[in-house]
Amino acid sequence: MTQLSANTIKTIRSLSEKKFRDRLGLFTVEGEKMVSEALASSFEVENVYRTEDIGSSAMERITSLSSPSPVLATVRIPGDLHSSAEKVLKGGRGLYLALDTIRDPGNMGTIIRTADWFGVDAIFAASDSVDVFNPKVVQSTMGAIFRVKFHYTSIPELLKRCSLLGGTSYGTFLDGDSLYGPLPEGGDYPVIIVIGNESRGISPETGSLVNRRITIPSFAKEGAGSESLNAAVATAVTLAEFRRRGLNH
Repeated sequence: MTQLSANTIKTIRSLSEKKFRDRLGLFTVEGEKMVSEALASSFEVENVYRTEDIGSSAMERITSLSSPSPVLATVRIPGDLHSSAEKVLKGGRGLYLALDTIRDPGNMGTIIRTADWFGVDAIFAASDSVDVFNPKVVQSTMGAIFRVKFHYTSIPELLKRCSLLGGTSYGTFLDGDSLYGPLPEGGDYPVIIVIGNESRGISPETGSLVNRRITIPSFAKEGAGSESLNAAVATAVTLAEFRRRGLNH
């Protein structure tokens, strides 16, 4: 049985905090499925720790889960995580998500998983969004984090770049045009869907650069219904409608 040093245990445990993930360039993945996804991806897996090799006591000390899984891996953070809008949006047909300060780890993870399902070409997030390699985000993606391209970038600069390329950006607002109304057909240009912050929505600066303001209309039977949809749910509904219309394969 492999004996983990106190320093190794301390290092792995520290990866639950962003400052140490940034400093060491590593994040953790737990569970057989997730570790298998990491090993099969282009990500660099540094180490794999199995309960059968290190013992249940050591696994309990390095896990970030309430119930330790049988396997944990440390994975290197990609070098292109933070990129300029010009570098990451190169033109041509494609469907993209822009996240204007998503803060909840569960929402971020679910959005990444949803983007994977609908074949989104890449996700762009404002720099003050939750860290994509937060353990709660990673686990809630169910492996999608290893398949969906993700970059932190300036959303306003991204939308300006999109317009220069002849693309169209859509922002989700409470007072926008119905998602189920007329929308242009897909073409050889980028399409970006902007999803706003959970409580404040899309920022004024970003909102001023959006080409089309859209909303998911409520069909509540009594009164005004719920004030709004959860950010991850709104993302799923919007992506489903865009794909139904062929925007933008």
